Amino acid sequence: MNASPPDHRRLGRELGLFDTDPLMGAGLPYWLPDGAVVRHTLEEYIRETERRAGYRHVYSPVLGKRELYEISGHWDHYSAYMYPAMKLGAEEVVLRPSLCPHHALIYRSRSRSHRELPLRIAELGGMHRAERSGVLGGLTRVRAIQLNDAHIFCTLDQAVEEARAALELITRAYADLGIEAVRHRLSLPGAGGKYVADPELWRRATELLRQVLGESGIGHEEAEGEAAFYGPKIDVQIADPAGRESTLSTVQIDFHQPARFDLHYTGADGARHRPVMVHRSVIGSVERAVAHLVEAHAGAFPAWLAPVQLVVLPVAEEQRERAAAVVREARDRGLRAELADPAEGTLGARIRAARLVPYQAVIGAREAGADLAAVRLRDGRRPGELPVPELLSRIAARVAARGTALWE
Repeated sequence: MNASPPDHRRLGRELGLFDTDPLMGAGLPYWLPDGAVVRHTLEEYIRETERRAGYRHVYSPVLGKRELYEISGHWDHYSAYMYPAMKLGAEEVVLRPSLCPHHALIYRSRSRSHRELPLRIAELGGMHRAERSGVLGGLTRVRAIQLNDAHIFCTLDQAVEEARAALELITRAYADLGIEAVRHRLSLPGAGGKYVADPELWRRATELLRQVLGESGIGHEEAEGEAAFYGPKIDVQIADPAGRESTLSTVQIDFHQPARFDLHYTGADGARHRPVMVHRSVIGSVERAVAHLVEAHAGAFPAWLAPVQLVVLPVAEEQRERAAAVVREARDRGLRAELADPAEGTLGARIRAARLVPYQAVIGAREAGADLAAVRLRDGRRPGELPVPELLSRIAARVAARGTALWE
């Protein structure tokens, strides 16, 4: 009988990554300590990657006045996924369904010169979507979302290059995370009134995105009815182990919101010009990214992302003190290390319990006396005995290099 494909909902509970409680509400999972480690590590990776690529990070509130979303167009075109407005005195405020209106306000908080462009604003920000109860599930469809989002304000001449660079950023992140894109989709508008009625806007943005895909050498399919309400987008599609496809990452070119918010910059000619807004998300929502990582790796995360990177196993109680010292040394090097105490069972049982941990260091009487560790890798390889300082240096180097390789 074939084993069923990995399911992040089952694995998430078995591995102690996340859970839910009826009192918190449907679609509102909470993160347990090991899951919080994965999430925090992923968020820090994204922030560092974006910083190196020239992004500036901001924070913005999860609430906004209803008027803000009337201006952006969300109220007219996206209200089915928004929570009802809340009365605060004479004002009405809304839990935001998107970060882009806030970033548009940050851009226009002062005058801008062409010399500042492209201005890349990024945020790992919270937002809320009123998903129906029937579609909620695990981390893939939730009502409170932490989105890896960014908006690049640039000139028209810069838009294609910025969108192409965003695709490169996505490709690099997928390699580090061990994620595979199954296809790229150019999502276009369909019939109906949910899209902004501006044919020229759609034509220009679609033409630019086709140019981005062409210059990137990326084959793609086109799909009507999958666009954002304000413009077309490149969707990077992934598939779970059962073959179900979903969108993880996106790149969009937007002429609509810069016009709605009356954004401008001063050009070299001294005149006012309208910027283009490039939306991009490298890993989409943190929730969906972690769900996919759990399933893609069946809980055996890449070493740099694993909740526990090294488990140290003393053979007997006599080696416990030395093993605990190795754990402290590993933690001092920034590694996530734990001790598998002899009281927890036989050596074989403890090894099996730590089967998803990338590195195991077994310390018997001989190893304890010579500052050695017998090394076992998660994939079954046994590099042999190594001096503890060398072992920790090797693991730290692999973690720093990221990627999916366990050993050089």
